[in-house]
Amino acid sequence: MSELVARTGRHQQRYEDGYRLIAGCIPFKYRNVEEDGSGTPEKIVEVLMINSNSGPGLLFPKGGWENDETAEEAAEREAMEEAGVRGDLVHFLGCYPFKSKTLQDEFSPEGLCRAAMYALHVKEELDCWPEKSHRERSWLTIPEAIECCRHVWMREALEKGFTKWYTDGMVGTLPKKDFPNSSP
Repeated sequence: MSELVARTGRHQQRYEDGYRLIAGCIPFKYRNVEEDGSGTPEKIVEVLMINSNSGPGLLFPKGGWENDETAEEAAEREAMEEAGVRGDLVHFLGCYPFKSKTLQDEFSPEGLCRAAMYALHVKEELDCWPEKSHRERSWLTIPEAIECCRHVWMREALEKGFTKWYTDGMVGTLPKKDFPNSSP
């Protein structure tokens, strides 16, 4: 089995018009609950958030989109590296600009970032992943996630992107990919 290692450094980062390009996702799964005692389970959606390394509140997995990958590949990589999950990207949720206090560099001196966010239907939760030693996973309902979300732009991606998509019936708009050794 090959060892999972996170990418580091910024030498392959993408920039556009003074913005550092970021890719990320809102990982989700369905959980069956029995609401009314009739024996008919109802499915609820839970989203996966991870702790921040730099303060309180929870985050969705995200990170730099590199020159040798598509935004979709970057979002899948970040989900695996930061949250230890794999699955199918099923919908593009939109682009969300934000200003980073810690990600200022020569190509984006003001710390401007633009995040391409996707919905990721989780198919596999890994026992070991690159950032396991300093990341904790939390499965939350959408209202719980809105309350815990650390960044305004991530809350906007959840409320305006994911919740709208959820309300509209969660129709997948991206092609499915199969992962080896993934559970159904």
